[in-house]
Amino acid sequence: MFDPDHSTPRLFAVPCGVDFPRALVDGLRQRFADHPPEALARVELILNTERMSRRVRQLFDSGPAGLLPRISLLSGLSRQANLRGLPPALPPLRRRLELSQLIARLLDAQPDLAARASLYDLSDSLAELIDEMQSEGVTTDQIRALDVSDMSGHWKRAQDFIGIADQFVDMHEHALDVNARQRQVVLDLIAEWERRPPQHPIILAGSTGSRGTTLLLMEAIARLPQGAVVLPGFDFDQPAEVWDTLTDGLVAEDHPQYRFCKLMRDLDLGPRDIHRWVDMTPPSLPRNRLVSLALRPAPVTDAWMSEGPHLTQLDQATEALTLIEADSPRSEALAIALRLRQAAEDGQTAALITPDRMLTRQVSAALDRWNILPDDSAGLPLQLSPPGRFLRHVADLFCRPLQADMLLTLLKHPLTHSGEARGQHLLHARDLELHMRRYGPPFPDQDSLIAFGSTRDLLPGWAGWLARSFAGRDLSGSRALSDWVTDLRQTAEVIAAGSQSEGTGELWDKKAGIAARDVIDELQAEAPHGGDMTARDFADLLGAVLSQGEVRDRDAPYGSILIWGTLEARVQGADLVILGGLNEGSWPEAARPDPWLNRKLRHEAGLLLPERRIGLSAHDFQQAIAAPEVWLTRAVRSEEADTVPSRWLNRLTNLLGGLPDQGGQTALSAMQMRGQVWLDWASVLDAPLPTPLSPRPSPRPPVAARPRRLTVTEIPKLIRDPYAIYAKHVLRLRPVDPLLQEPDALLRGTVIHKALEEFIKSAQERPETLSAQDFIEQSRRILEEDVPWPVARTLWLTRLKKVADDFVRGEHERQSRARPSGFEKSGNVRLDPLDFEIAAKADRIDVDDRGLLHLYDYKTGEPPSEKQQKSFEKQLLIETAMAEQGAFADYGAARVERALYIGLKPPVKEVAAPILDEPPAKVWAELRSLIEAYFDVTQGYSSRRMVHRDDFSGDYDHLARYGEWDRSSDPVPEDLT
Repeated sequence: MFDPDHSTPRLFAVPCGVDFPRALVDGLRQRFADHPPEALARVELILNTERMSRRVRQLFDSGPAGLLPRISLLSGLSRQANLRGLPPALPPLRRRLELSQLIARLLDAQPDLAARASLYDLSDSLAELIDEMQSEGVTTDQIRALDVSDMSGHWKRAQDFIGIADQFVDMHEHALDVNARQRQVVLDLIAEWERRPPQHPIILAGSTGSRGTTLLLMEAIARLPQGAVVLPGFDFDQPAEVWDTLTDGLVAEDHPQYRFCKLMRDLDLGPRDIHRWVDMTPPSLPRNRLVSLALRPAPVTDAWMSEGPHLTQLDQATEALTLIEADSPRSEALAIALRLRQAAEDGQTAALITPDRMLTRQVSAALDRWNILPDDSAGLPLQLSPPGRFLRHVADLFCRPLQADMLLTLLKHPLTHSGEARGQHLLHARDLELHMRRYGPPFPDQDSLIAFGSTRDLLPGWAGWLARSFAGRDLSGSRALSDWVTDLRQTAEVIAAGSQSEGTGELWDKKAGIAARDVIDELQAEAPHGGDMTARDFADLLGAVLSQGEVRDRDAPYGSILIWGTLEARVQGADLVILGGLNEGSWPEAARPDPWLNRKLRHEAGLLLPERRIGLSAHDFQQAIAAPEVWLTRAVRSEEADTVPSRWLNRLTNLLGGLPDQGGQTALSAMQMRGQVWLDWASVLDAPLPTPLSPRPSPRPPVAARPRRLTVTEIPKLIRDPYAIYAKHVLRLRPVDPLLQEPDALLRGTVIHKALEEFIKSAQERPETLSAQDFIEQSRRILEEDVPWPVARTLWLTRLKKVADDFVRGEHERQSRARPSGFEKSGNVRLDPLDFEIAAKADRIDVDDRGLLHLYDYKTGEPPSEKQQKSFEKQLLIETAMAEQGAFADYGAARVERALYIGLKPPVKEVAAPILDEPPAKVWAELRSLIEAYFDVTQGYSSRRMVHRDDFSGDYDHLARYGEWDRSSDPVPEDLT
């Protein structure tokens, strides 16, 4: 195949924009066109990815008929390791578990080094560092030899800790790590080739040599008598003097051609020694030249000034380029979706290439409106699949006491009770949700769940299954990982099967279920190496392990609409390529912080610099932008702040903008105008349909449908917001209680009222207990019984302690006037002849020696002022009038001597009801007039009629469409029948 007398290493390349797999196959066919068919079968073709291998096989299968070369993968070299007697590769999960234990000991010894929650992130980063050290042939001795004397103490500690790699290796004397094994295979292979050079053709294609082990193999193959390396995306337009500037990795590793320069330097070759593998012309040579100049290394960007004026055909270079600069990520996604839809209609193959998974999800959601399901190469992360979410929710049961939201999240999961009778299970779950919203408890236990089932006709055994599977699963302390995994599997399978069947339900079904079961099986197998851990550590570990898997459904209805990562884009071609998310931090991705070695130490040790990833991304960009038709898209602003354009896009637009004489500015404007057309269409697509604003409602239902009973606490609402009374009593709507009960103001008022009542009752029986100390002890007992939140208990008890002395002092004065007689007394009075009833519940009624009543109302917040009581807050005044009307049966129509609000917000504040200025007879007459007004069919229930603050939030404001109108709007009556 190659001239055996040619001693120079053979490097071939394919220019940017050329379909690399097709060029590879065409080049092989051309070279073997005059050879017998079996000659091609002797060729050993080594490819870098499985996707590349599939594509090459497809191209060979498409004809003409012939024998295939022996195709293998770089990762397939491990098969030769088995034949060479190398020890088996250490499972990555085992290494991860063992490293996490070592790091846990470090964090225990030095808690200031990092938070405990970062345990698995640190173990992953250390595992990656060990991988890299083994790939690049760097030993721990070299790390320990680094000079960190002039650096902070953190780097010294990190350097010392990297020494645990020795300890890690000592754990496995008869096993090699995956990367160490791969490097040893390559070294053995190179040694064998030096002894007996193979005489058949060996070609390595598609790799850039970004890893040290791969680079060694590429160099060795290039030196073989019949060996060759075929490079993808080589820049044939880059001048020789620019290649000379790429020798220093500290300043050039982020350049797209840096890896090729390093390979040439190691082989003692120059750019002129790189030959084209096949004579295939890129879609746009002018565009390749433009991009090559735009991406020049930073130290030589002055070449723009010297080479820019000689750059021609800019109109041809950019005629197939479209620039989208959207206002938001949503606008960007909509514009991309519209273009993909157009491509589907036109029969084009279109690919969105971006590392931004949020953007791909938004584009997929936008395409869903036209029933277009793109073929997403990345698939769905396993942790976000139904089985992944289900397992993480189950693991969360071990971490903390069961709460209503945790319980219902699992009960409504599609895999829960998936064995039999799922429909009945969902009905029961709905009933349980309504029950828990109204009655609680905030932390369900077995007794409360069984009690729920005892009063309802449920599936046989459902309540018992519910109590056993969910309640009381939280565990404290450390346990062996194997115990956690066993409990997780058993609990998950029982919950998935349900109460009416055995087995595992649908938990392990379909692709996602099979992948999740494989993860659990592997975790079970490696659990003996995981040591002991807490429930939270186990849940974090499970999430981290699941996050490394993915599930992909290849059956997409639109195979021509594709979503690729940057890796897939290297081996496949499309008519239209959309490079999305071209912002700094997205593409290229921000360099991940390395907690172990800084940039300088990495360079001194011979490890890869953080810029390596940026250089690989730049190479992906340079290849992708050379496609026949290309869109460049970005969002000017994210959800949080303005964005910065990707450095490559920035360079391209700046270069074009700086070449007005060659038509650069005109070409750039044309790119932007083409993009603006699609942005305008996207804005129309997402624009809401104009609808008239709703008026301020004032419904007028028939008198027969109006309420016939109100409580005194609802009278202020009838004055301030009559629409709320209409919605509650006429429409019979109630706000849904929150699912997750919290220690809110309502509960605080209820509990404090109970504490005050029991304290005063106790003091009546034993007067010596009327003291601040007894008040505090009584309050502490009630808070412990009725408030399950420790923080809320502490805060509320502290508040009661602050008012204890003032309240007890005031209580002595109140009991000197009258004796406590009734607590939470209910009463009602009918307004004849209106057929209307007013109901009330007095917090406390005292009776003095003359038989006169003293009414008290406790307020945990600020009590209403005298002015507010005269206008709106008439609760205590109405209770006074009701008492004199005989509303409270135990007291008859007795006169009220005093009515008083007691504010329990420190300091204790007492505000008397103005019963002299607002005598009961007057209040009663005004109340009758108010009620009579709503017995008039022309009186409407206006929304927010007299609210005291604009920021007041009513339970029914959304029903009244508040916001489409304001307080200046006139109510619009609406007669209802």
